[in-house]
Amino acid sequence: MGHSTDNLFKWYSGLLSELLVKEKVYSCLISVDNEIVYQFFKNKKMEKKQHKINSCTKSVTSCLIGIAFERGHIPDLSTPISTYFPSLLDDLDQRKQLITIDHLLTMTAGFDWPEMGEWGGWPHMIHSTNWVKYVLERPLLTEPGETMNYNSGCSQLLLAILQKTTGQSARDFAVRHLFSHLGCNDFIWHEDPQGVNIGGFGLHMTVQNLHKFGSLYLNKGKWGKKQLLSEEWIARTTEPEHLTYPAFGHYGRHWWVSQASNIGTYYFAMGMGGQYCCVVPSLGMNITITSDTYGDTVKPLQIIKSVLLQ
Repeated sequence: MGHSTDNLFKWYSGLLSELLVKEKVYSCLISVDNEIVYQFFKNKKMEKKQHKINSCTKSVTSCLIGIAFERGHIPDLSTPISTYFPSLLDDLDQRKQLITIDHLLTMTAGFDWPEMGEWGGWPHMIHSTNWVKYVLERPLLTEPGETMNYNSGCSQLLLAILQKTTGQSARDFAVRHLFSHLGCNDFIWHEDPQGVNIGGFGLHMTVQNLHKFGSLYLNKGKWGKKQLLSEEWIARTTEPEHLTYPAFGHYGRHWWVSQASNIGTYYFAMGMGGQYCCVVPSLGMNITITSDTYGDTVKPLQIIKSVLLQ
């Protein structure tokens, strides 16, 4: 597909709707060059619903860390996280002192964290009275930086660091430096027991607002005339780094990255149950999906790929 997508969407939209309606997909928005070319809503209620976007939250976390980094709150991604969590200096496993902010972004901290395994997608920190402490006290299975292992605890540590370095909650920081510019005022962001916003899965927002977030990335960090996030940060965080889960693609820095033969590289935020924010730079395309496909998280992406991303 090229940029002559208007006519192609007339051809494909019927097929796409037919496939989406058979699944528990709530909504789907597709824009090309910032113009909405396709809309699907399961019913009228879904147009205004605050959807639980689950792990798409992680990509918002990545964005906020980028804004904090570029505003000087976080001086260096290679900073050891023991700078912010001094309890690690007393940990019997001194390797934890080698964990950096970038290791959290790439999920290569090395913690024993079977979120994609025996935990079945639900991190056990949610049963703890102190989520950050729970993450920091997990044993290491590998050296920091050695292997990627999907870990919502890394996202929680990132927002705890954001709160420490900015003196604001992630929610307030996001409103001031991101959401207010996007016109995203209709959202909920849950917190852990210590009042740290949940970095891995805590956001609820409308599909329109999640779509705006994808458009910000498609537009290389620019919204209107204002540069909210640098093009360099977007390029850095959406680079393929680790292929730990081939069914999804490579992992960058809190973004998944994949390729298709005709369109090259694309990247996406993915949340359990079929939540997606997918950016296809070569097509100028932004695809946003909310769903209830908890038995098959990848199903909505498979539909989009089969119709559009050949």
